[in-house]
Amino acid sequence: MADVNDVDALMNEIGKRARAAARGLALAPTAAKDAALRAMAAEIRKATAEIIAENDKDVTEGRAKGLSGSFVDRLILNPARIEAMAQGLEDIAALPDPVGRVLSAWERPNGLKIERVATPLGVIGIIYESRPNVTADAGALCLKAGNAAILRGGSDALRSSSVIVAALRRGLASAGLPQDAVQLVPTPDRAAVGAMLTGLSGAIDVIVPRGGKSLVARVQTEARVPVFSHLEGICHVYVDKAADLDMAVAIVANAKMRRTGICGAAETLLVDRACAATHLAPIVAGLREKGCEIRASAEVLALVPDAVPATEEDWSTEYLDAIISVALVDGVDGAIAHIETYGSHHTEAIVTDDAATAERFLAEIDSAILLWNASTQFADGGEFGMGAEIGIATGKMHARGPVGVDQLVSFNYRVRGNGQTRPV
Repeated sequence: MADVNDVDALMNEIGKRARAAARGLALAPTAAKDAALRAMAAEIRKATAEIIAENDKDVTEGRAKGLSGSFVDRLILNPARIEAMAQGLEDIAALPDPVGRVLSAWERPNGLKIERVATPLGVIGIIYESRPNVTADAGALCLKAGNAAILRGGSDALRSSSVIVAALRRGLASAGLPQDAVQLVPTPDRAAVGAMLTGLSGAIDVIVPRGGKSLVARVQTEARVPVFSHLEGICHVYVDKAADLDMAVAIVANAKMRRTGICGAAETLLVDRACAATHLAPIVAGLREKGCEIRASAEVLALVPDAVPATEEDWSTEYLDAIISVALVDGVDGAIAHIETYGSHHTEAIVTDDAATAERFLAEIDSAILLWNASTQFADGGEFGMGAEIGIATGKMHARGPVGVDQLVSFNYRVRGNGQTRPV
């Protein structure tokens, strides 16, 4: 491996190794990939003590740097989270292999038989922050889809990610697959990110950023290769006049407070004016019981006078913390208008017993994930039955919503003939 202080040489070498590994993975049989994933899970479990020891160092250093509570929460690994990481690898092994699927097939009048067949993307660069569990998820998903992965994790989790990648590479080796199918950028130097965004001289086919707004904005602005990403997760829950009150209280509290630091956490609560008198106070009380700060519009402030006044900026803020902005709207029309004005096209939920209102909400809002009578915290590939996912994509090309194994493939056309030539 090149000197970590020579970032350009280091990254070019990583790119070359990844491209070579990708060629081998593209032909790897399903059984070999699944054996590697199960071996990776076993190696993660064996390394639990070492992972926790290195993670403790990362967490201690992060707290000393003044990382926010939500960032520290995402950084922390414990035995339960490590077991979940290992189980996630086994869950990915159990998924159908997306490579080689015949997506469609037809025959032309001249006898040509044409198939569109799923193929690996090649080399995927994943740039992420402070979530060492992403290291395992991303490497495993890329492997299942026949891709090599170049992982550039946050400097705050470099020790944790290094131990995890070492375990993944041992699992690959035990299954006879190239260890360079999963590589971690070993330097915190930000120049490494810039190098990846150039595509490493054609080595990288796709970039997936997973982190804060500034990281994703940089990737979207500077990348010279395709990007799967979302800029922000400004997620909304709309409580309709036909909502069951107990259901609304439970869903809103979960959507905001289950884990405040994930992209599917609700950031804005919209309540139908027609039910504000009955629904607003109990919902706010449920949030406050869990320690949530309420930032209220002028109308809400009149009903909840001890809330914090909301500013215009609040409606377009991804807090990733125990804070929620709250406004009243004129029914589903008002909710749709607010979300289209301030939303980030990520995830929105409606709570209502009126099926027609719910179907309007689902049909008219242009977001990647829409839920009826369910928490926004279900915005996750595992919860969709897709296994772990690299992130949520809010664009409209190729991948949208959870980016799992089925989104990490491309396709080619395979045409079989018996001597056909095209007429002059």
